[in-house]
Amino acid sequence: MAPLLVGVIPFGLILGVAAAASSIGTMLGWATSPIIFAGAAQLVTIELTNAGAAAAVVIATALVVNARHLMYSAALADHFRAFPTRWRYGLPYLMTDQAFAVSITRYATTDDPLYKRWFFLGAGLGLWAPWQVVTAVGAVLGAQVPESWSLDFAIPLVFLVLLTLSVRDRPGLVAAVVGATAAIAGRGIPYRLGLIVAAMVGIAAGVIVERVRR
Repeated sequence: MAPLLVGVIPFGLILGVAAAASSIGTMLGWATSPIIFAGAAQLVTIELTNAGAAAAVVIATALVVNARHLMYSAALADHFRAFPTRWRYGLPYLMTDQAFAVSITRYATTDDPLYKRWFFLGAGLGLWAPWQVVTAVGAVLGAQVPESWSLDFAIPLVFLVLLTLSVRDRPGLVAAVVGATAAIAGRGIPYRLGLIVAAMVGIAAGVIVERVRR
């Protein structure tokens, strides 16, 4: 998880600064980190709440932003099925893009369910702990962080690092390129559905290439 923190840390600082500058207050804004623990959804929640949006709109939007976790869960379902019940209910709290990426990659190399669940726990906590700290630091610093630092690069940097872990063959490369192109083209789709549409398009492209190879 360590290489992924290069992008996660500035992202967490951005979130903390946003929380400090919002009308909901520094403490409540930071509390989204342990409660929601999903960077993009946290930012959306803080921004919409700050704008006075209805609670139903805030919740629905956060769920749409995190809808990709349904795909992650489907991919991990066969691996989690062998875990004890308390692990199956507890580990999903630690689900992130990063934890999924490193875990699904490692799961391809082992069949040991004991190793798999401890690996996912380690991956999840490896991001959870730093995230709580850096978002708190960002919240404390607040508006003191100069705009000239341009921390906006953090979000795309996180996903670029993830790509280096997950793209290992031609179908994966095609899925990544097509998905990225679709995400850019669909960034104006209402309710932030562009990411979901792009993911589906990318997956379909990867599947087509995989079948053609056969």
